[in-house]
Amino acid sequence: MKFNLSKRFWVQAACFGFWPILLFAQSSDITQNLADCKNGWESCDRSRLSQSESAEVAVAEHRRDVSNCRNSFQSCDRSKLMPQETIALALADHQQNVADCKNGMTSCDHSQLTQSEARESSVAGYQRNLVDCQDGFSDCDRSKLTQTELGTVDLAVRARNVSDCKNGAGICDRSRLTSSQASEVLAAEHQHNVWNCENGWDQCNHSELTAREAAQIAGAEHRCNIAACTAGEETCDYSKLTPSEATTLAEAEHKRNYTACLSGSGYCDPSRLSVEETHSVHVKGDAAR
Repeated sequence: MKFNLSKRFWVQAACFGFWPILLFAQSSDITQNLADCKNGWESCDRSRLSQSESAEVAVAEHRRDVSNCRNSFQSCDRSKLMPQETIALALADHQQNVADCKNGMTSCDHSQLTQSEARESSVAGYQRNLVDCQDGFSDCDRSKLTQTELGTVDLAVRARNVSDCKNGAGICDRSRLTSSQASEVLAAEHQHNVWNCENGWDQCNHSELTAREAAQIAGAEHRCNIAACTAGEETCDYSKLTPSEATTLAEAEHKRNYTACLSGSGYCDPSRLSVEETHSVHVKGDAAR
């Protein structure tokens, strides 16, 4: 009898011990189901919702429908909107259509515009066409321009052509340049080439440099090479160093190597040390130990 009572006690204790875990799991599952229902997911089980939770889900569904209607989604159900929401949606749709018409969007419905809005849309379209013509866009319709506007557009086209030729960008038509413009373009191209050579870029053409420019650039390139060699960079061309520069560089590297070996910091090549330097390194190493 004592054994049965003891066994019953431990079974009950075990049940009570697992009870908080079961409660937590059930609560988490209920919370997840509520979230699924609010999000309109298929995993939602409405039969498990309380009355207050059903009310929350209904509010969430209504808000989602309002958002769908505002974004013109197919899932929009206008019949579920309140009168005030229907009016607000109609206002937003009208404003969006006006903006679409002014911006030349294919979604524009001109039949929904008022006379005033239609005039504003026409003016906006006219201005847009003028800008397209001035910028050289394919949408330009020159037949809609006045003679004055055609003159302005032609000036803009010529100015853009000169700019494209000077900058080497866009479509340059040299046949449309005046003699003075052609001279300006040649000068700009020369300066671009000088700039490319000064910066060591592949677009440099040394044959187009003047004697003075070639000398200046050669000096700059030589200084850059010395700096690259001093820093141990892969772009260094040791064959371009003068004997004195090569000697100075070798002395600096020897000093750096000795310092690294002596301090035990940095790359050290013991084979490049003199007998005296090797002795100094060993003495310092022995002292450190």
